[in-house]
Amino acid sequence: MLSDNVKKGATRCAHRSLFHANGFGPEDLHKPLVGICNSFNEIIPGHIHLREIAEAAKLGVAAAGGTPIEFPAIGVCDGIAMGHTGMKYSLASRELIADSIEAVTMASGFDALVLIPNCDKVVPGMLMAAARLNIPAVVVSGGPMLPGRYKGHDVSVSQAFEAAGKFAAGDISAEEMADLEAKCCPGCGSCAGLFTANTMNSLTEVLGMALPGNGTIPAAYTGGRRLLAKRAGAVVMELLKQNIRPRDIMTKEAFENAISVDMAIGGSSNTVLHLTAIAHEVGIEIPAPLFDEISRRTPYIAKLSPAGKHHMVDLNEAGGISAVMNELSKKNLLHLDALTVTGTLGDRIKNTPVEDNTVIHSVDAPYRNEGGIAILKGNLAPDYAVVKASAVAEDMLTYKGKAKCYDSETAACDAIMAGEIHDGDVVVIRYEGPKGGPGMQEMLNPTAVITGRGLKVGLITDGRFSGASQGACVGHVSPEAMEGGPIALIEDGDEIIIDIPNRKLELSVSDEELARRRQNWQQPEPKINHGYLARYARMTTSASTGAVVK
Repeated sequence: MLSDNVKKGATRCAHRSLFHANGFGPEDLHKPLVGICNSFNEIIPGHIHLREIAEAAKLGVAAAGGTPIEFPAIGVCDGIAMGHTGMKYSLASRELIADSIEAVTMASGFDALVLIPNCDKVVPGMLMAAARLNIPAVVVSGGPMLPGRYKGHDVSVSQAFEAAGKFAAGDISAEEMADLEAKCCPGCGSCAGLFTANTMNSLTEVLGMALPGNGTIPAAYTGGRRLLAKRAGAVVMELLKQNIRPRDIMTKEAFENAISVDMAIGGSSNTVLHLTAIAHEVGIEIPAPLFDEISRRTPYIAKLSPAGKHHMVDLNEAGGISAVMNELSKKNLLHLDALTVTGTLGDRIKNTPVEDNTVIHSVDAPYRNEGGIAILKGNLAPDYAVVKASAVAEDMLTYKGKAKCYDSETAACDAIMAGEIHDGDVVVIRYEGPKGGPGMQEMLNPTAVITGRGLKVGLITDGRFSGASQGACVGHVSPEAMEGGPIALIEDGDEIIIDIPNRKLELSVSDEELARRRQNWQQPEPKINHGYLARYARMTTSASTGAVVK
Protein backbone atom coordinates (compact mmCIF):
# COMPACT_ATOMS: atom_id res chain seq x y z
CA MET A 1 0.00 0.00 0.00
CA LEU A 2 1.09 3.57 -0.67
CA SER A 3 0.53 4.41 2.98
CA ASP A 4 3.34 2.03 3.95
CA ASN A 5 5.64 4.89 2.92
CA VAL A 6 4.48 6.89 5.95
CA LYS A 7 3.74 4.21 8.56
CA LYS A 8 5.97 1.12 8.28
CA GLY A 9 9.50 0.42 9.44
CA ALA A 10 11.90 1.80 12.03
CA THR A 11 12.57 4.94 9.99
CA ARG A 12 8.88 5.83 10.25
CA CYS A 13 8.88 6.03 14.05
CA ALA A 14 8.47 9.82 13.96
CA HIS A 15 5.76 9.57 11.32
CA ARG A 16 3.73 7.19 13.51
CA SER A 17 4.24 9.52 16.44
CA LEU A 18 2.68 12.35 14.46
CA PHE A 19 -0.28 10.16 13.54
CA HIS A 20 -0.67 9.28 17.23
CA ALA A 21 -0.85 13.00 18.01
CA ASN A 22 -3.98 13.12 15.85
CA GLY A 23 -5.60 10.22 17.69
CA PHE A 24 -4.70 7.42 15.28
CA GLY A 25 -3.53 4.30 17.11
CA PRO A 26 -1.65 1.24 15.84
CA GLU A 27 -4.94 -0.43 14.92
CA ASP A 28 -5.77 2.51 12.63
CA LEU A 29 -2.38 2.51 10.95
CA HIS A 30 -2.65 -1.19 10.10
CA LYS A 31 -5.54 -0.30 7.79
CA PRO A 32 -5.49 1.52 4.43
CA LEU A 33 -5.41 5.30 4.82
CA VAL A 34 -8.23 6.92 2.84
CA GLY A 35 -8.16 10.65 2.24
CA ILE A 36 -11.55 12.36 2.57
CA CYS A 37 -11.19 15.59 0.62
CA ASN A 38 -13.97 17.90 1.82
CA SER A 39 -14.56 21.28 0.16
CA PHE A 40 -16.76 22.53 3.02
CA ASN A 41 -16.80 26.28 3.55
CA GLU A 42 -19.21 28.95 4.76
CA ILE A 43 -19.33 31.02 1.56
CA ILE A 44 -20.83 28.61 -0.99
CA PRO A 45 -24.44 27.43 -0.41
CA GLY A 46 -23.55 24.19 -2.15
CA HIS A 47 -20.85 23.51 0.43
CA ILE A 48 -22.33 24.73 3.70
CA HIS A 49 -23.60 21.23 4.58
CA LEU A 50 -20.64 19.16 3.42
CA ARG A 51 -19.44 18.34 6.95
CA GLU A 52 -22.42 15.97 7.19
CA ILE A 53 -21.53 14.38 3.86
CA ALA A 54 -17.91 13.90 4.97
CA GLU A 55 -18.97 12.30 8.25
CA ALA A 56 -21.16 9.83 6.38
CA ALA A 57 -18.36 9.02 3.94
CA LYS A 58 -15.98 8.40 6.84
CA LEU A 59 -18.48 6.01 8.40
CA GLY A 60 -18.60 4.09 5.13
CA VAL A 61 -14.82 3.85 4.90
CA ALA A 62 -14.42 2.81 8.53
CA ALA A 63 -17.15 0.18 8.32
CA ALA A 64 -15.44 -1.31 5.27
CA GLY A 65 -12.07 -1.60 7.01
CA GLY A 66 -10.28 1.66 6.19
CA THR A 67 -8.99 4.60 8.20
CA PRO A 68 -10.58 7.82 6.93
CA ILE A 69 -8.58 11.04 7.22
CA GLU A 70 -10.25 14.31 6.28
CA PHE A 71 -8.53 17.26 4.62
CA PRO A 72 -9.88 20.41 2.92
CA ALA A 73 -10.11 21.85 -0.57
CA ILE A 74 -10.88 25.43 -1.48
CA GLY A 75 -13.90 26.58 -3.46
CA VAL A 76 -15.18 29.74 -5.12
CA CYS A 77 -18.89 30.60 -5.37
CA ASP A 78 -19.35 31.69 -8.97
CA GLY A 79 -22.55 33.54 -8.10
CA ILE A 80 -20.85 35.67 -5.48
CA ALA A 81 -17.72 36.09 -7.63
CA MET A 82 -19.83 37.15 -10.63
CA GLY A 83 -19.45 40.59 -12.17
CA HIS A 84 -16.28 41.77 -10.42
CA THR A 85 -12.58 40.90 -10.16
CA GLY A 86 -13.43 37.82 -8.14
CA MET A 87 -14.73 36.02 -11.23
CA LYS A 88 -11.23 36.09 -12.71
CA TYR A 89 -10.26 33.60 -10.00
CA SER A 90 -13.05 31.09 -10.62
CA LEU A 91 -11.69 29.03 -13.51
CA ALA A 92 -8.15 29.53 -12.25
CA SER A 93 -9.17 27.99 -8.92
CA ARG A 94 -9.73 24.67 -10.72
CA GLU A 95 -5.96 24.30 -11.08
CA LEU A 96 -5.34 25.22 -7.44
CA ILE A 97 -7.82 22.56 -6.33
CA ALA A 98 -6.22 19.84 -8.45
CA ASP A 99 -2.71 20.85 -7.42
CA SER A 100 -3.49 21.03 -3.70
CA ILE A 101 -5.19 17.61 -3.66
CA GLU A 102 -2.18 16.15 -5.44
CA ALA A 103 0.16 17.75 -2.90
CA VAL A 104 -1.72 16.59 0.20
CA THR A 105 -2.32 13.08 -1.15
CA MET A 106 1.28 12.48 -2.15
CA ALA A 107 2.68 14.03 1.02
CA SER A 108 0.38 11.96 3.22
CA GLY A 109 0.64 8.62 1.44
CA PHE A 110 -3.09 8.03 1.02
CA ASP A 111 -4.12 4.72 -0.52
CA ALA A 112 -7.45 5.97 -1.88
CA LEU A 113 -9.67 9.07 -1.96
CA VAL A 114 -13.27 10.05 -1.40
CA LEU A 115 -13.72 13.43 -3.07
CA ILE A 116 -16.52 15.70 -1.82
CA PRO A 117 -17.19 18.68 -4.11
CA ASN A 118 -20.37 20.42 -5.15
CA CYS A 119 -19.89 23.57 -7.16
CA ASP A 120 -18.54 24.73 -10.47
CA LYS A 121 -14.75 24.40 -10.51
CA VAL A 122 -14.45 22.09 -7.53
CA VAL A 123 -15.97 19.12 -9.34
CA PRO A 124 -13.63 19.22 -12.37
CA GLY A 125 -10.69 20.17 -10.15
CA MET A 126 -11.22 17.05 -8.04
CA LEU A 127 -11.68 14.84 -11.10
CA MET A 128 -8.45 16.25 -12.56
CA ALA A 129 -6.67 15.35 -9.33
CA ALA A 130 -8.12 11.85 -9.36
CA ALA A 131 -6.97 11.34 -12.93
CA ARG A 132 -3.51 12.70 -12.18
CA LEU A 133 -2.96 10.66 -8.99
CA ASN A 134 -4.63 7.51 -10.38
CA ILE A 135 -5.34 5.89 -7.02
CA PRO A 136 -8.78 4.40 -6.26
CA ALA A 137 -11.26 7.26 -5.88
CA VAL A 138 -14.98 7.95 -5.66
CA VAL A 139 -16.72 11.33 -5.97
CA VAL A 140 -19.77 12.12 -3.85
CA SER A 141 -21.22 15.61 -4.15
CA GLY A 142 -23.45 17.64 -1.86
CA GLY A 143 -26.41 17.66 -4.26
CA PRO A 144 -28.53 20.37 -5.89
CA MET A 145 -30.52 23.08 -4.14
CA LEU A 146 -34.31 22.94 -4.22
CA PRO A 147 -35.92 25.76 -6.23
CA GLY A 148 -37.49 28.64 -4.38
CA ARG A 149 -41.08 29.76 -4.81
CA TYR A 150 -42.13 33.25 -5.89
CA LYS A 151 -45.69 34.22 -6.77
CA GLY A 152 -46.64 30.61 -7.38
CA HIS A 153 -43.67 29.70 -9.59
CA ASP A 154 -40.41 27.83 -9.06
CA VAL A 155 -37.43 30.19 -9.17
CA SER A 156 -33.68 29.93 -8.79
CA VAL A 157 -30.64 32.17 -8.79
CA SER A 158 -30.99 32.90 -12.53
CA GLN A 159 -34.19 34.86 -11.84
CA ALA A 160 -32.30 36.92 -9.26
CA PHE A 161 -29.66 37.82 -11.85
CA GLU A 162 -32.35 38.70 -14.40
CA ALA A 163 -34.08 40.91 -11.84
CA ALA A 164 -31.32 43.51 -12.25
CA GLY A 165 -32.31 43.97 -15.91
CA LYS A 166 -36.01 44.10 -15.07
CA PHE A 167 -35.34 46.71 -12.40
CA ALA A 168 -33.24 48.79 -14.82
CA ALA A 169 -36.04 48.58 -17.39
CA GLY A 170 -38.60 49.71 -14.80
CA ASP A 171 -40.51 46.42 -14.94
CA ILE A 172 -40.13 45.70 -11.22
CA SER A 173 -39.69 47.88 -8.15
CA ALA A 174 -36.84 47.77 -5.65
CA GLU A 175 -39.25 46.16 -3.18
CA GLU A 176 -40.18 43.42 -5.66
CA MET A 177 -36.52 42.78 -6.39
CA ALA A 178 -35.78 42.46 -2.67
CA ASP A 179 -38.72 40.06 -2.23
CA LEU A 180 -37.50 37.92 -5.14
CA GLU A 181 -33.91 37.76 -3.96
CA ALA A 182 -35.06 36.55 -0.56
CA LYS A 183 -36.87 33.59 -2.11
CA CYS A 184 -34.70 32.38 -5.02
CA CYS A 185 -32.23 30.31 -2.99
CA PRO A 186 -34.11 28.58 -0.13
CA GLY A 187 -31.27 26.52 1.34
CA CYS A 188 -28.15 24.44 0.89
CA GLY A 189 -27.08 22.85 -2.38
CA SER A 190 -25.70 23.79 -5.77
CA CYS A 191 -28.04 26.22 -7.57
CA ALA A 192 -31.29 24.48 -8.52
CA GLY A 193 -31.15 24.49 -12.33
CA LEU A 194 -28.93 22.67 -14.80
CA PHE A 195 -26.09 25.12 -14.37
CA THR A 196 -22.40 24.19 -14.41
CA ALA A 197 -22.20 22.59 -10.96
CA ASN A 198 -25.19 20.31 -11.45
CA THR A 199 -24.12 19.48 -15.00
CA MET A 200 -20.67 18.41 -13.81
CA ASN A 201 -22.05 16.42 -10.86
CA SER A 202 -24.37 14.64 -13.28
CA LEU A 203 -21.62 13.94 -15.79
CA THR A 204 -19.45 12.55 -12.98
CA GLU A 205 -22.06 9.77 -12.76
CA VAL A 206 -21.78 9.19 -16.50
CA LEU A 207 -17.98 9.16 -16.43
CA GLY A 208 -18.33 6.36 -13.90
CA MET A 209 -16.64 8.14 -11.01
CA ALA A 210 -19.75 8.57 -8.82
CA LEU A 211 -22.73 6.55 -7.70
CA PRO A 212 -26.21 6.89 -9.26
CA GLY A 213 -28.00 9.94 -7.87
CA ASN A 214 -24.81 11.93 -7.34
CA GLY A 215 -26.00 14.70 -9.65
CA THR A 216 -29.69 14.84 -8.85
CA ILE A 217 -30.61 13.84 -5.27
CA PRO A 218 -31.35 17.22 -3.66
CA ALA A 219 -29.08 18.44 -0.87
CA ALA A 220 -32.17 18.94 1.31
CA TYR A 221 -32.91 15.20 1.09
CA THR A 222 -30.42 14.62 3.87
CA GLY A 223 -31.16 10.92 4.32
CA GLY A 224 -30.53 10.18 0.65
CA ARG A 225 -27.37 12.26 0.48
CA ARG A 226 -25.89 10.75 3.65
CA LEU A 227 -26.66 7.23 2.47
CA LEU A 228 -25.01 8.01 -0.87
CA ALA A 229 -21.89 9.26 0.93
CA LYS A 230 -21.76 6.24 3.25
CA ARG A 231 -22.00 3.93 0.25
CA ALA A 232 -19.27 5.90 -1.52
CA GLY A 233 -16.98 5.22 1.45
CA ALA A 234 -17.66 1.50 1.19
CA VAL A 235 -17.25 1.51 -2.60
CA VAL A 236 -13.82 3.13 -2.48
CA MET A 237 -12.62 0.33 -0.22
CA GLU A 238 -13.86 -2.24 -2.74
CA LEU A 239 -12.06 -0.37 -5.53
CA LEU A 240 -8.90 -0.46 -3.45
CA LYS A 241 -9.27 -4.22 -2.93
CA GLN A 242 -9.72 -4.76 -6.70
CA ASN A 243 -7.10 -2.13 -7.64
CA ILE A 244 -9.56 -0.31 -9.94
CA ARG A 245 -8.28 3.19 -10.61
CA PRO A 246 -9.62 6.37 -12.21
CA ARG A 247 -7.81 5.79 -15.51
CA ASP A 248 -9.46 2.37 -15.73
CA ILE A 249 -12.81 4.14 -15.51
CA MET A 250 -12.27 7.46 -17.30
CA THR A 251 -11.57 6.04 -20.76
CA LYS A 252 -12.24 7.57 -24.16
CA GLU A 253 -15.56 5.70 -24.22
CA ALA A 254 -16.49 7.16 -20.82
CA PHE A 255 -15.84 10.69 -22.07
CA GLU A 256 -17.94 10.03 -25.16
CA ASN A 257 -20.73 8.83 -22.88
CA ALA A 258 -20.43 12.01 -20.81
CA ILE A 259 -20.59 14.20 -23.92
CA SER A 260 -23.66 12.30 -25.15
CA VAL A 261 -25.55 12.84 -21.88
CA ASP A 262 -24.38 16.46 -21.79
CA MET A 263 -25.99 16.98 -25.20
CA ALA A 264 -29.15 15.11 -24.23
CA ILE A 265 -29.80 17.29 -21.18
CA GLY A 266 -28.52 20.59 -22.58
CA GLY A 267 -25.79 21.04 -20.01
CA SER A 268 -23.61 24.05 -19.35
CA SER A 269 -21.24 25.14 -22.12
CA ASN A 270 -18.49 25.10 -19.46
CA THR A 271 -18.45 21.33 -19.77
CA VAL A 272 -16.48 21.68 -22.99
CA LEU A 273 -13.67 23.28 -20.98
CA HIS A 274 -13.89 20.88 -18.07
CA LEU A 275 -14.23 17.57 -19.88
CA THR A 276 -11.32 18.57 -22.11
CA ALA A 277 -9.19 19.43 -19.06
CA ILE A 278 -10.05 16.20 -17.20
CA ALA A 279 -9.29 14.14 -20.30
CA HIS A 280 -5.95 15.96 -20.60
CA GLU A 281 -5.01 14.67 -17.12
CA VAL A 282 -5.89 11.12 -18.20
CA GLY A 283 -3.83 11.52 -21.36
CA ILE A 284 -6.80 11.54 -23.74
CA GLU A 285 -7.41 14.19 -26.35
CA ILE A 286 -10.98 15.38 -26.89
CA PRO A 287 -10.99 17.63 -29.96
CA ALA A 288 -13.79 20.19 -30.31
CA PRO A 289 -15.22 18.48 -33.41
CA LEU A 290 -16.01 15.43 -31.27
CA PHE A 291 -18.46 17.48 -29.19
CA ASP A 292 -20.22 18.60 -32.34
CA GLU A 293 -20.17 15.14 -33.90
CA ILE A 294 -21.87 13.70 -30.82
CA SER A 295 -24.27 16.65 -30.61
CA ARG A 296 -25.41 16.07 -34.20
CA ARG A 297 -26.53 12.51 -33.40
CA THR A 298 -27.88 12.98 -29.87
CA PRO A 299 -31.49 14.04 -29.26
CA TYR A 300 -32.19 16.77 -26.71
CA ILE A 301 -34.59 15.06 -24.29
CA ALA A 302 -34.50 16.97 -20.98
CA LYS A 303 -35.21 20.70 -20.98
CA LEU A 304 -34.16 22.05 -17.61
CA SER A 305 -33.75 25.56 -16.20
CA PRO A 306 -32.52 27.96 -17.57
CA ALA A 307 -33.81 26.57 -20.88
CA GLY A 308 -37.04 25.21 -19.39
CA LYS A 309 -39.22 25.24 -16.29
CA HIS A 310 -37.95 22.04 -14.68
CA HIS A 311 -35.20 21.92 -12.05
CA MET A 312 -32.88 19.21 -10.78
CA VAL A 313 -35.40 17.93 -8.24
CA ASP A 314 -37.79 17.26 -11.13
CA LEU A 315 -35.09 15.36 -13.02
CA ASN A 316 -34.39 13.33 -9.89
CA GLU A 317 -38.04 12.37 -9.52
CA ALA A 318 -38.21 11.47 -13.22
CA GLY A 319 -35.49 8.84 -12.74
CA GLY A 320 -32.32 10.93 -12.70
CA ILE A 321 -29.31 10.60 -14.94
CA SER A 322 -29.61 6.81 -15.04
CA ALA A 323 -33.04 7.16 -16.65
CA VAL A 324 -31.62 9.62 -19.19
CA MET A 325 -28.92 7.09 -20.05
CA ASN A 326 -31.47 4.28 -20.25
CA GLU A 327 -33.41 6.31 -22.80
CA LEU A 328 -30.30 7.12 -24.85
CA SER A 329 -29.33 3.46 -24.88
CA LYS A 330 -32.45 2.72 -26.94
CA LYS A 331 -30.69 4.47 -29.84
CA ASN A 332 -27.33 2.82 -29.09
CA LEU A 333 -25.86 6.20 -28.17
CA LEU A 334 -23.75 4.99 -25.23
CA HIS A 335 -20.88 2.59 -24.61
CA LEU A 336 -22.65 0.29 -22.16
CA ASP A 337 -19.55 -1.78 -21.43
CA ALA A 338 -17.78 1.26 -19.93
CA LEU A 339 -16.63 0.63 -16.36
CA THR A 340 -18.00 2.59 -13.39
CA VAL A 341 -17.11 2.49 -9.70
CA THR A 342 -19.90 -0.10 -9.32
CA GLY A 343 -19.63 -2.30 -12.42
CA THR A 344 -20.51 -1.60 -16.03
CA LEU A 345 -22.69 1.25 -17.20
CA GLY A 346 -25.06 -1.21 -18.84
CA ASP A 347 -25.67 -3.04 -15.57
CA ARG A 348 -26.19 0.29 -13.78
CA ILE A 349 -28.96 1.55 -16.06
CA LYS A 350 -30.79 -1.58 -17.20
CA ASN A 351 -33.60 -1.23 -14.63
CA THR A 352 -33.93 2.57 -14.57
CA PRO A 353 -36.93 3.57 -16.71
CA VAL A 354 -38.11 7.14 -17.13
CA GLU A 355 -40.71 7.91 -14.46
CA ASP A 356 -42.02 11.16 -15.95
CA ASN A 357 -42.00 11.78 -19.70
CA THR A 358 -42.85 15.45 -19.22
CA VAL A 359 -39.36 15.89 -17.73
CA ILE A 360 -37.38 13.30 -19.72
CA HIS A 361 -38.77 12.93 -23.21
CA SER A 362 -38.54 9.77 -25.26
CA VAL A 363 -35.68 9.62 -27.76
CA ASP A 364 -38.42 9.24 -30.38
CA ALA A 365 -40.08 12.51 -29.33
CA PRO A 366 -37.25 14.85 -28.28
CA TYR A 367 -37.35 18.60 -27.85
CA ARG A 368 -34.85 18.78 -30.70
CA ASN A 369 -33.17 16.14 -32.80
CA GLU A 370 -29.72 17.52 -31.96
CA GLY A 371 -27.94 18.06 -28.67
CA GLY A 372 -27.94 21.06 -26.38
CA ILE A 373 -24.44 22.38 -27.15
CA ALA A 374 -23.12 23.42 -30.56
CA ILE A 375 -19.54 24.07 -31.68
CA LEU A 376 -19.26 26.98 -34.12
CA LYS A 377 -16.39 27.85 -36.46
CA GLY A 378 -15.71 30.54 -39.04
CA ASN A 379 -13.47 33.48 -39.75
CA LEU A 380 -14.39 34.92 -36.35
CA ALA A 381 -13.54 31.66 -34.52
CA PRO A 382 -10.90 29.74 -36.51
CA ASP A 383 -10.39 27.27 -33.64
CA TYR A 384 -13.92 27.12 -32.26
CA ALA A 385 -16.64 28.81 -30.23
CA VAL A 386 -19.35 27.27 -28.03
CA VAL A 387 -23.04 28.04 -27.65
CA LYS A 388 -25.65 26.42 -25.40
CA ALA A 389 -28.10 25.89 -28.25
CA SER A 390 -30.72 24.41 -25.94
CA ALA A 391 -31.10 27.81 -24.24
CA VAL A 392 -31.48 29.75 -27.52
CA ALA A 393 -34.98 30.62 -28.75
CA GLU A 394 -35.94 29.13 -32.12
CA ASP A 395 -36.09 32.55 -33.80
CA MET A 396 -32.52 33.34 -32.64
CA LEU A 397 -30.80 30.19 -33.88
CA THR A 398 -29.84 32.17 -36.97
CA TYR A 399 -29.07 35.80 -36.22
CA LYS A 400 -27.37 38.71 -37.95
CA GLY A 401 -26.51 41.99 -36.25
CA LYS A 402 -24.17 44.95 -35.92
CA ALA A 403 -21.23 44.77 -33.52
CA LYS A 404 -20.87 46.90 -30.42
CA CYS A 405 -17.45 46.19 -28.96
CA TYR A 406 -16.29 46.30 -25.34
CA ASP A 407 -12.89 45.34 -24.00
CA SER A 408 -14.19 44.09 -20.65
CA GLU A 409 -17.31 42.57 -19.14
CA THR A 410 -17.73 45.58 -16.85
CA ALA A 411 -17.81 48.02 -19.77
CA ALA A 412 -20.36 45.89 -21.60
CA CYS A 413 -22.59 45.48 -18.55
CA ASP A 414 -22.52 49.23 -17.88
CA ALA A 415 -23.57 49.87 -21.48
CA ILE A 416 -26.44 47.38 -21.28
CA MET A 417 -27.68 48.85 -17.99
CA ALA A 418 -27.44 52.37 -19.46
CA GLY A 419 -29.71 51.42 -22.37
CA GLU A 420 -27.01 51.70 -25.04
CA ILE A 421 -27.75 48.23 -26.49
CA HIS A 422 -30.74 47.78 -28.80
CA ASP A 423 -32.48 45.01 -30.69
CA GLY A 424 -30.38 43.99 -33.68
CA ASP A 425 -27.02 44.51 -31.98
CA VAL A 426 -24.31 41.93 -31.31
CA VAL A 427 -22.50 42.69 -28.06
CA VAL A 428 -18.80 41.79 -28.37
CA ILE A 429 -16.95 41.28 -25.08
CA ARG A 430 -13.26 40.60 -25.60
CA TYR A 431 -9.96 40.44 -23.71
CA GLU A 432 -11.77 38.16 -21.24
CA GLY A 433 -10.22 34.84 -22.34
CA PRO A 434 -7.95 32.64 -20.22
CA LYS A 435 -4.95 34.90 -20.84
CA GLY A 436 -6.71 38.21 -21.44
CA GLY A 437 -9.14 38.20 -18.51
CA PRO A 438 -7.12 36.71 -17.08
CA GLY A 439 -9.14 33.72 -15.94
CA MET A 440 -11.93 33.65 -18.56
CA GLN A 441 -14.74 35.29 -16.62
CA GLU A 442 -18.31 34.06 -16.81
CA MET A 443 -20.73 36.50 -18.39
CA LEU A 444 -23.94 35.81 -16.48
CA ASN A 445 -24.39 39.44 -15.48
CA PRO A 446 -24.63 40.84 -19.04
CA THR A 447 -26.64 37.87 -20.34
CA ALA A 448 -29.07 38.05 -17.42
CA VAL A 449 -29.51 41.81 -17.79
CA ILE A 450 -30.13 41.36 -21.54
CA THR A 451 -32.79 38.75 -20.72
CA GLY A 452 -34.27 40.93 -17.98
CA ARG A 453 -34.55 43.93 -20.33
CA GLY A 454 -36.19 41.78 -23.00
CA LEU A 455 -33.57 42.61 -25.65
CA LYS A 456 -33.26 40.61 -28.85
CA VAL A 457 -29.50 40.71 -29.36
CA GLY A 458 -26.55 38.39 -29.82
CA LEU A 459 -23.48 38.28 -27.60
CA ILE A 460 -20.06 36.84 -28.39
CA THR A 461 -17.03 36.66 -26.15
CA ASP A 462 -13.67 35.00 -25.67
CA GLY A 463 -14.82 34.58 -22.08
CA ARG A 464 -17.37 32.01 -21.04
CA PHE A 465 -20.92 31.79 -19.76
CA SER A 466 -22.55 30.58 -16.60
CA GLY A 467 -24.67 27.50 -16.93
CA ALA A 468 -27.53 29.84 -15.97
CA SER A 469 -27.04 31.96 -19.10
CA GLN A 470 -29.56 31.84 -21.92
CA GLY A 471 -29.98 33.42 -25.34
CA ALA A 472 -27.82 33.70 -28.46
CA CYS A 473 -24.65 33.86 -26.38
CA VAL A 474 -21.50 32.46 -27.99
CA GLY A 475 -18.45 31.97 -25.79
CA HIS A 476 -14.96 30.45 -25.80
CA VAL A 477 -14.19 32.30 -29.07
CA SER A 478 -10.71 31.05 -29.93
CA PRO A 479 -8.07 32.25 -30.51
CA GLU A 480 -8.83 34.84 -27.86
CA ALA A 481 -8.27 38.56 -28.31
CA MET A 482 -5.14 38.63 -26.14
CA GLU A 483 -3.52 36.23 -28.61
CA GLY A 484 -4.54 38.37 -31.57
CA GLY A 485 -7.57 36.30 -32.54
CA PRO A 486 -10.03 37.79 -35.03
CA ILE A 487 -12.32 38.86 -32.17
CA ALA A 488 -9.68 41.52 -31.39
CA LEU A 489 -10.11 42.99 -34.89
CA ILE A 490 -13.88 43.61 -34.82
CA GLU A 491 -14.97 47.24 -35.07
CA ASP A 492 -18.26 48.84 -34.09
CA GLY A 493 -20.81 48.44 -36.85
CA ASP A 494 -19.30 45.31 -38.40
CA GLU A 495 -21.90 42.72 -39.35
CA ILE A 496 -21.70 39.44 -37.41
CA ILE A 497 -23.55 36.27 -38.39
CA ILE A 498 -24.45 33.64 -35.78
CA ASP A 499 -25.72 30.54 -37.59
CA ILE A 500 -26.19 27.72 -35.07
CA PRO A 501 -27.85 25.16 -37.38
CA ASN A 502 -24.93 25.45 -39.82
CA ARG A 503 -22.36 25.87 -37.02
CA LYS A 504 -21.03 29.18 -38.35
CA LEU A 505 -19.70 32.29 -36.62
CA GLU A 506 -18.75 34.81 -39.28
CA LEU A 507 -17.57 38.41 -39.49
CA SER A 508 -18.73 40.05 -42.73
CA VAL A 509 -15.39 41.74 -43.35
CA SER A 510 -13.04 40.91 -46.22
CA ASP A 511 -9.78 39.05 -45.66
CA GLU A 512 -7.92 42.10 -46.99
CA GLU A 513 -9.54 44.40 -44.45
CA LEU A 514 -8.83 41.97 -41.61
CA ALA A 515 -5.19 41.79 -42.72
CA ARG A 516 -5.00 45.59 -42.63
CA ARG A 517 -6.48 45.70 -39.15
CA ARG A 518 -4.12 43.00 -37.95
CA GLN A 519 -1.10 45.08 -39.01
CA ASN A 520 -2.38 47.90 -36.79
CA TRP A 521 -3.27 45.71 -33.81
CA GLN A 522 -1.07 45.79 -30.73
CA GLN A 523 -1.36 43.45 -27.79
CA PRO A 524 -2.52 45.43 -24.75
CA GLU A 525 -0.80 45.37 -21.40
CA PRO A 526 -2.00 42.62 -19.04
CA LYS A 527 -4.89 43.66 -16.82
CA ILE A 528 -3.19 42.01 -13.84
CA ASN A 529 0.60 41.76 -13.58
CA HIS A 530 1.20 40.28 -10.12
CA GLY A 531 0.10 37.36 -7.97
CA TYR A 532 -1.54 34.09 -8.91
CA LEU A 533 -3.56 35.42 -11.85
CA ALA A 534 -0.45 36.85 -13.50
CA ARG A 535 1.20 33.41 -13.27
CA TYR A 536 -1.96 31.74 -14.52
CA ALA A 537 -2.14 34.06 -17.53
CA ARG A 538 1.45 33.21 -18.48
CA MET A 539 0.94 29.45 -18.15
CA THR A 540 -2.62 28.72 -19.31
CA THR A 541 -3.51 27.38 -22.73
CA SER A 542 -6.33 28.39 -25.04
CA ALA A 543 -9.96 27.64 -24.29
CA SER A 544 -9.82 25.33 -27.31
CA THR A 545 -7.56 22.98 -25.32
CA GLY A 546 -9.43 23.28 -22.02
CA ALA A 547 -7.56 26.27 -20.56
CA VAL A 548 -5.21 23.90 -18.76
CA VAL A 549 -2.04 25.13 -17.11
CA LYS A 550 1.22 23.94 -18.63
